[in-house]
Amino acid sequence: MKNLGALIILAVFMFSCSQNKSPVVGETPFQKKINADFKDATTSPLKAKDRKSFKSLDFFKYNDEYVVTATLKRTPESQYFDMKTTTDRLTKSRVYGVLTFQLKGKTFKLNVYQDKDLLTTEGFENYLFLPFLDHTNGETTYGAGRYIDLEIPEGDTITIDFNSAYNPYCAYDEKYSCPIVPNENYLATEIEAGVKKFNNY
Repeated sequence: MKNLGALIILAVFMFSCSQNKSPVVGETPFQKKINADFKDATTSPLKAKDRKSFKSLDFFKYNDEYVVTATLKRTPESQYFDMKTTTDRLTKSRVYGVLTFQLKGKTFKLNVYQDKDLLTTEGFENYLFLPFLDHTNGETTYGAGRYIDLEIPEGDTITIDFNSAYNPYCAYDEKYSCPIVPNENYLATEIEAGVKKFNNY
């Protein structure tokens, strides 16, 4: 009977611990990954007061209409320039290529960028940076635009999933230095996909 009592106490304790550890929220792998990063104090851009009550970012509902195949026109002769950030810091970037794609029956183009420093950073040698602005900025999304991470493809097409669009860290804490989206990467439409603006209440 003593052993049975001990087992019951252990089971109750384990159940209580599992209840206290809330699962990561998210409908897609992207949402779960970014929510996990935001909950983790070692990777989260949130201020301590915001992280304390954090459960999930606010996302648009996943919509496969916003997953597009773009043609990539590389620009190998493009020069590195100083991309401005929200601080005095400048990043050496160049237009790696121009992405052309169809969305909502219209044709759009976006420049995709390559960061000079990341070329020699392990794990980021093939990284491409896609910042963009759209009609939702300042309404349902962060006013200064959003970002998408891409990788250099083997061929001349690349998939853009706007459902994985995320906010600059500056949207959560002004201490961060974030690249400013170039005006030429403005999309004259609503991109109702990805992460919405942050409401810290």
